[in-house]
Amino acid sequence: MTVLRNVEADLSRFRVRVAAASLLVVFCFSLVVSRLVYLQVVRHQDLLEQAESNRTAVVPVVPNRGLILDRNGVVLATNYSAYTLEITPSRVGDLEKTIDELSQLVEITPRDRRRFKRLRDEGKSFESLPLRNRLSDEEVARFAAQRYRFPGVEIKARLFRNYPFGELASHVIGYIGRINRAEKDRLDDSEEQANYRGTEYIGKLGVEQSFETRLHGTTGVDSMETSAGGYATRRLASAPSTPGDTVMLSIDIKLQSMIEEMFGDRRGALVALDPKTGEVLAFVSKPTFDPNLFVDGIDSESWKGLNESPDKPLLNRALRGTYPPGSTYKPFMALAALETGKRSATTLINDPLFFMFGGRRFGSPENERGGIMDMRRAIVESSNVYFYTLANEMGVDTIHDFMKPLGFGQITGIDINGEVRGILPSQDWKRAYYKNRDQQKWYAGETISLGIGQGYNSFTMLQLAHAMATVAGNGISRKPQLVIATRDASTHAQVEVRADPPLDLGYKQQNLDVIQKAMVGVTQDGTSRFVFAGAGYLSGGKTGTAQAVGLSKKIKYNAAKLEEHQRDHSLYVAFAPADDPKIAVAVIVENAGFGSAHAAPIARRVFDYWLLGQYPSEEDMAAVKIGKIGAPAGKQRLAADIPWPPLRPDTPPQEKLPDPTDATRTAR
Repeated sequence: MTVLRNVEADLSRFRVRVAAASLLVVFCFSLVVSRLVYLQVVRHQDLLEQAESNRTAVVPVVPNRGLILDRNGVVLATNYSAYTLEITPSRVGDLEKTIDELSQLVEITPRDRRRFKRLRDEGKSFESLPLRNRLSDEEVARFAAQRYRFPGVEIKARLFRNYPFGELASHVIGYIGRINRAEKDRLDDSEEQANYRGTEYIGKLGVEQSFETRLHGTTGVDSMETSAGGYATRRLASAPSTPGDTVMLSIDIKLQSMIEEMFGDRRGALVALDPKTGEVLAFVSKPTFDPNLFVDGIDSESWKGLNESPDKPLLNRALRGTYPPGSTYKPFMALAALETGKRSATTLINDPLFFMFGGRRFGSPENERGGIMDMRRAIVESSNVYFYTLANEMGVDTIHDFMKPLGFGQITGIDINGEVRGILPSQDWKRAYYKNRDQQKWYAGETISLGIGQGYNSFTMLQLAHAMATVAGNGISRKPQLVIATRDASTHAQVEVRADPPLDLGYKQQNLDVIQKAMVGVTQDGTSRFVFAGAGYLSGGKTGTAQAVGLSKKIKYNAAKLEEHQRDHSLYVAFAPADDPKIAVAVIVENAGFGSAHAAPIARRVFDYWLLGQYPSEEDMAAVKIGKIGAPAGKQRLAADIPWPPLRPDTPPQEKLPDPTDATRTAR
């Protein structure tokens, strides 16, 4: 019995254990089934997408950047394709050793190393950074044969920006450069983030910057099947990129080139506008720079040379350089007198060649004749005393209120970024500008110099040209416009960029006639008569000589005894033809002296080109460059006969971009 009870007890315990084991198995099996249901049903779509992503990669397709053309269709900015040698630092062990070994296969200069180091410092370790651009086919082949030795190093096909005319019109066109951290952060916070995936360059200056959205285009995507190593094997799907729009400028690049050549080694600026439309015909700032230096990332030596040069080649003098207008301000002062009723055109003022005010003597240039002046003679002969007295009668705030609508000291609204206001002084301006209470007070003596364009007056050549175009256009103010049309790269449909509606400043026509006729008198009987002798048209103008630095009252101005940067600026404003103006110009040649000697001759040849289709002779061009000539010399050439375009000898060929599915391209 005892044995039987023991067997039954063991059997009972066995059944309990089997039941427990069965329950455990059922429980575990239930867990497996539950997990399978969860994975197969609940997370089916998510896991399917993850599985798909393990074998595919979405690669952004960077669009071709739009072209930039001049008004005649000449290409000013274009693209070309080339191979680049790139390194992803996070995938490379000994970076310096890798670069040294690569230099045995392809040429890597110290500049390439410095640029790579700078890009690495600015970027992230997982980014692919270019070590060497524009590899030759032979270099590509040498690297391809040794590629297995260099994990993290690859060759990519890239589009590069090219400016075929180098320094010509560089301040207008601008340039592109690699996206820096600040720009990347700004893009990440904007709606453009997705459109800049894969894009490494962005417009930095000029039209390239101001019309970045139109020029960039729309980024496409390629869905690529990848190998276990991450290399693209085939394209699964594609959404093509949309190239950027072509942008057409209003400038005439041949005219621009002629003007830049006439400046020679001198510094200065010139703006030429169409008074009827506001279109910018020329926009010159000298000296210039080569925008191609910035495309690959400028090296430290070149940057130092540009940034530290006393000539400031990176400064857009036409847009951002501010200068006292000198005597070119006098026609606008005369118009202010007529419109405000402070003085009539026939009012006579005696000019004894000096004006005494508050115990101070305000003088006149030695070449002035003096005598009894009416308004016309005061403009033609550039009487300082006439305008000293006028400024004293008007007062600073009246002058300010009249000049402001003309655009002096204001943003003209031109369609590129970076414009500065300059200074149109008033009592309110001085109170806001100075912190010291004694300096905030406006003194009556400070008003006197404003009448001849000196004192606190400080304007850009764009503002001066804009004001001249407004007066030449009978008081109709038009916003300066650089971009006149865009062209869709796909449909080739061209769309004009509409100008803002013009603004009638409400000047009386009889008052405008007085000023315009007086300025014509300047070119016939006045300070620029020798420059415009024999011109095939009638023009109006006004010379100006403006102080670059203030001198002590005890020091008599003598250019020969001053440092070059201390000498007076040479200015000229003009319009032509007089009876139906088609062009208005403002020009400054820095530290060159009299306006009639340096600035006016440049304006004369601009008018000859635009109105008569004439181009300076080689003899004449050489003389204009150094300010040693008035009217044109030698036989003028036809502008149409001047060889064009003067392409740079190192202009890259325009190649077709290699297929992005090429094995040299990595999909990540």
